[in-house]
Amino acid sequence: MNETTVISIFDTSLAEIVTVNSGMSLDKSRSAFDNDPGVSPVTLSEDWSRVARLLLLASLAVVGSVGNVFMISAIMVEDHLKKRGNAFLVNVALADLLVTGLVLPASAIVILADQKDTLGICRFERALGALCFLVTILTLATIAVENYMRLCLPVERYAIITQRRVTGSILVVWVAAMIIVGLQSSIDLGPDICRKRFDGIAMEQAVGASILVGLPVLLTIFVYILLVARVRRVTRGSYKPPVAFSWDYELTKTNIYSFLLFAIFWIPLGVALCMSSVRPVKPSVFIILAWFALSKSCVNNLLYCVADRHFRTAYVKLFHYCCCKTTVSFSRRTRGDAGRSSGDVRLRVHIIHSYATSPASCRPAVSRPNGRDVYEL
Repeated sequence: MNETTVISIFDTSLAEIVTVNSGMSLDKSRSAFDNDPGVSPVTLSEDWSRVARLLLLASLAVVGSVGNVFMISAIMVEDHLKKRGNAFLVNVALADLLVTGLVLPASAIVILADQKDTLGICRFERALGALCFLVTILTLATIAVENYMRLCLPVERYAIITQRRVTGSILVVWVAAMIIVGLQSSIDLGPDICRKRFDGIAMEQAVGASILVGLPVLLTIFVYILLVARVRRVTRGSYKPPVAFSWDYELTKTNIYSFLLFAIFWIPLGVALCMSSVRPVKPSVFIILAWFALSKSCVNNLLYCVADRHFRTAYVKLFHYCCCKTTVSFSRRTRGDAGRSSGDVRLRVHIIHSYATSPASCRPAVSRPNGRDVYEL
């Protein structure tokens, strides 16, 4: 071996060493992630048995889907919940139903078939989860505005919320969310949970998140604070509000709890995404937080059952009707003067005016053969 060959071999080895060292310095976070198998974005952790993972996902899917169907049905059958604005609650329940009825069963089927994760299934689940997230956050802001108009504005102002406008608003929310998710999937910017790529949030994503998530959240918080402050100021003292107003305010408080529940489940994932721009975060942490956020769709309907009396009554009636096969009447029987108050008209307050002129107080009574009077729907 001559001197020229020795020098060539030395130069080649030195170049390889420099290349390897520079690659480790530039991509040290990715090499650290390779040693972290973590959990699967589709089939959870492989450290668990197949039966345990299958039972967990199947149970969440069944309980969540039945609960969301009950929530939608409750608004359709319960007399006091049959209001135009409550269609936005149906929209939230429908978004949750897509998660519990499509995302979770898809993962359960993959586990049942004993297949490995595929990029197509993972992207389908993540796109559907992102779609439902955007639909929910935009609808929650719309619910806050509708609740404020229902409780704090005169009836002629609330009359602008027609069925056509409610339907149009819901369609706009879904179309906008689909377009945004489609652009995100096609551009392929920022973190990618399916490829376990978490290298920070791109500038485009940060601006989009500020507009599409930050503004609706701030609007929702501001409107609910203003609503609660105004209601407490009006109802202060010895005045007793109408029963219908008290029921609507109870539902509004449940909507506030639902917004807080949504924040509790999704904020940890958002914090982890922001931290990934500053320091490396293990992929397993992102995936666990993503599963935790999606599980919100399984418990939101239970919150309405616990916090609101009309949802609770409707759930019980639907359970007896579906499971016990008993005859159940979904009409609401009220006392003769429950929907009106003799002193409501004298109060010059918008919050009372809309309930003093409510059509619910003018329903004719129809007598049944058993002698009891009920209100005709």
